[in-house]
Amino acid sequence: MDLVIGVTGATGIIYAVKLLEVLKNNKDVNTHLIISEWAQKNLVLETKYSIDYLESLPTFLYDNKNLGGKTSSGSFVTDGMVILPCSMKTLSSIANGYDDNLISRSAGVMIKEGRKLILCPRETPLSPIHLENMLKLSRIGVKIIPPMPAFYNKPQSIDDIINHHVMKVLDQFEITYDKGKRWNG
Repeated sequence: MDLVIGVTGATGIIYAVKLLEVLKNNKDVNTHLIISEWAQKNLVLETKYSIDYLESLPTFLYDNKNLGGKTSSGSFVTDGMVILPCSMKTLSSIANGYDDNLISRSAGVMIKEGRKLILCPRETPLSPIHLENMLKLSRIGVKIIPPMPAFYNKPQSIDDIINHHVMKVLDQFEITYDKGKRWNG
């Protein structure tokens, strides 16, 4: 399986770190990572991790400014893409076909090729514009999975909350992740 992972400048980059850590340990998945400039800055602001660490996690790494990267073409076959976290700027760019960087261009490729595209928007409160852009994308099959914590699983730590969201994202690709607690009725 080949998955493109886009990481943008919205808060919540720790979710992307965890997702990439999990996928690095899955020998059946190749990850193609694209990191925005603001995501790199948020990594330093929000976590203890370095850019070198983040860049060591994927199978392949691409420059977000390089619109000629492999993931920018539909002839490069992948199983889908996750943008985590997804800034409202990136969401708007995708919703309106404004492919000004490799992340938004790769997302546009997923849409035109009919591949899975998962967006994990991080913003609050949501404006009517944000909601309209999400609805527009949802109507064409894009999955919108905001990192919203569940409490039925009685999380004991921030890691529990992060693991639950990573589980929800991986479910979209039928990848089992047993660190997220599921509803048992």
